[in-house]
Amino acid sequence: MALSDVDIKRMLKGGKIKIKPLKNEQIGPASVDLTLSDEWYLFREKYIGELVDLNKVDFKKAHRKVRAKTVILLPGEMCLGKTAEKITLAPDIMGRLEGRSRYARMGLSIHVTSSVVQPGSNNRQVLEIVNLAPFAVVLHKGMRVSQIIFHEVKTPTSKPYAKHGKIARVQ
Repeated sequence: MALSDVDIKRMLKGGKIKIKPLKNEQIGPASVDLTLSDEWYLFREKYIGELVDLNKVDFKKAHRKVRAKTVILLPGEMCLGKTAEKITLAPDIMGRLEGRSRYARMGLSIHVTSSVVQPGSNNRQVLEIVNLAPFAVVLHKGMRVSQIIFHEVKTPTSKPYAKHGKIARVQ
């Protein structure tokens, strides 16, 4: 069952959901808007236009970390962006990341496939941002490009993501 704003506020107050930092105006009718930080991961030049064997090159090797207030994505370009907010979830709460329609209507895809925020997460979210528009776009630190929808899990997980996720511990 998805949580409404009333449920989200109750869970925030009770500590089952923690979002730091969080402004009240980020809470919508059934989701919480998430903002971009100044941390970006851009593809290294040597991989652009090349054949890349995904069995040999992972995202850590293929990307370079950049700190910037803005990033420009040309048509068809992709980058990874991190949310400013750190999200901590109880073992019986999960989230699902979604883009926001105002940006989707302009050709911006916020996550390619990894929309699940696992129960027991305790990290900032990495967004797989792709510019599908026929023009370049500017992304800014602080933009509310994503939202998270929360769901209650019937039975708490026995594998909280903060303890069992390989990448989760370093986000």
